[in-house]
Parts: sequence; structure tokens; C-alpha cells
Amino acid sequence: MSASNNQTQYDFQKMQYAFTAYIRQPDLNAAPDNIEDRRMNIYKNLFYNNVEDFMSTTYPVLCEILGEQRWHTLIRDYFANHKAHTPLFPEMPREFLVYLEEERQPQKNDLPFMLELAHYEWVELALSISELTNDTSQLSEQANFLNEVPVLSNLAWLLSYTFPVHQISNDYQPEQPDEQPTHIVASRLEDDAQISFTEVNPVIARLLQLIKENDPSLTGKQLLTQIANELGNPNINSIIDFGQQTLVELKNKGIIIGTQKQ
Repeated sequence: MSASNNQTQYDFQKMQYAFTAYIRQPDLNAAPDNIEDRRMNIYKNLFYNNVEDFMSTTYPVLCEILGEQRWHTLIRDYFANHKAHTPLFPEMPREFLVYLEEERQPQKNDLPFMLELAHYEWVELALSISELTNDTSQLSEQANFLNEVPVLSNLAWLLSYTFPVHQISNDYQPEQPDEQPTHIVASRLEDDAQISFTEVNPVIARLLQLIKENDPSLTGKQLLTQIANELGNPNINSIIDFGQQTLVELKNKGIIIGTQKQ
């Protein structure tokens, strides 16, 4: 490559760096030379507004609670400082979670539940675009939850939070975590875009956790017996009866897809 070509490439890269630096932080960086201000303002507003609009759509409760000024301050800081690891637009909200959890410097007026609320709101998008499917070829025609192995849907995600994120709004903003965690199952059917959120108690959350981690494969009765032992409940039959009814209800909601063939 000739010296003139090298210089041309260098000048182009220099302009690119100046362009992106200005787009990210126009208050701190000069606009590149030879591009009129009108055009730079169009680019500046277009890039930021696209990002902000997508974020406010994904995180509507967080956006509303923060209010316009704090919300835009937060998004502008993300826009200016986060280096994304994917060019895919639907992955941008996940990048925002990484920024909140690992990069952003905490502020004294931060909402104590901000990260958990953001994660809860992100789940709806993530689950709606998930390409996960369920293999039903090895399922029994008639599910026998006590004597066979329950199978959790790949589109059912067990979530646990220290704050009751599903209740948070402008009118309810807790300052301290609850004494007990909040367990929520986010789920959808493969042929349906509708996301369902189901709050479950600690016993059901433990059952779902065991089903997900079921190795070696234990029957529903064995799993429920383990839970009864963990609880120190001598009335194992009551736990088994409760668990069997619960598994049927979870199947009706698509959270459990059935049982494995024996």
C-alpha cells in the first residue's frame, strides 16, 4: 500500500473515531471536521433517540419511576461509556443490564431495587425472543407426576429477587429488601408470544429448582420426599399430595410440560 493510501486510511479512521466520540459525548468531544453542524445534530439525535426509545420500551416501570431527568442521565451515561459486545439490536437491553451490574458507578440517590427491577423487566423481552424449544418426543402420553420424572419447560424461567419487583410502581417503592425472597416464574408457550408471570411460594420454587437440576433423574414422589425432609416435615404424605396437585397446575400453565417415559 502506498504512503498516500496509508494516509487516506488513517484520515478516514481518525474521522470515524471523532464521529463516534462526538455521537457518544457531544458535550465533551468536538465534532469531526468537514461535516456541517446540521448533519451532525441529526446523527447525534438519531443515534441517542433510537437507543433511548428502545430502552424506555423495555424498561417502562424503571423509566417512569426515575422520571425524565434521571432516566435520560442514566441512558446518556450508558450510551457514552458502555462498549457493547454485540451489534444485535434486541441484545441492547441485555447490554444495559451488564452496564448496571458491572460498570456503572453507584449514586447516592439510586433506587435500591433498580438492578432487580431492570432484570425483571428485561426477562419479558428475553423470553419473548428466545429460540429455545421443548423436545416432547420422550414424554409420556399420560403424565404420572409421582411415579415418573417431571420435565420443566425450557421456556419457564424461575426468578428470585430480594425485592417484590412485580409490585413496584410509582406508588410503591420499597427501601429495604423483604425478609423472604420473591420467587416468580416467567413462562410462555412455544406457539404464543404472551409472557406469563406467576408468583410461587418457597416450596414450589424449591420443587422447580430440583426439577431443573434433576440429576440423577428422580420421580416426582422422590423429589417431594426430599423437600419434606429438607423442611423437617414428618407428614410426608401431605407434602406429596400438595406437590402432586401443584404439578398438575404447573402443567396446565405450561411451566411443566409433562413427564419422561420410563
